[in-house]
Amino acid sequence: MTGIRIDVTGAEDAIARLGEAAARLDNPMSLYNDIGAALVVSTQARFEREEDPQGNPWPPSIRKLVEGGRTLSDTLGLVNSITHEASQEGVAVGTNKISAAVHQFGATIKAKTAKGLRFRLPGDNDFRIVQQVTIPARPFLGLDTDDENAIEHIVSDWLSSTFDED
Repeated sequence: MTGIRIDVTGAEDAIARLGEAAARLDNPMSLYNDIGAALVVSTQARFEREEDPQGNPWPPSIRKLVEGGRTLSDTLGLVNSITHEASQEGVAVGTNKISAAVHQFGATIKAKTAKGLRFRLPGDNDFRIVQQVTIPARPFLGLDTDDENAIEHIVSDWLSSTFDED
């Protein structure tokens, strides 16, 4: 029986690099970590601009209207709590602040008793008593077009570095 045999020599480096690339693709945690870090910076920048991921301005807080300053940034606790957690499956961006959901989605807080809710407004020493208070949504989490473009670049760079020669 007649046949053709081809032996390839000198491909050891290429085969080793393919093995390294395959191993990296099986461990994308560094990719997700890079994406998460970029999204944290982007989310924190929304606090500076006081806008949601679609570029819509947040409704100003009463404190901002009365005293000046920035909405959701009085103590910087919320903005400084934005973080990310990367895994092999993806990345989550968020905060551990209990009040975050109220600011992200808005809420109506209702009094539990007939005595109502009692509080002072900024710049006013008199107490207010009401049966409910509505806090408007001021979304800060989410992706905008710039985030989507940044993710594409991060993925592209990560894949390129996976296959680039040293």
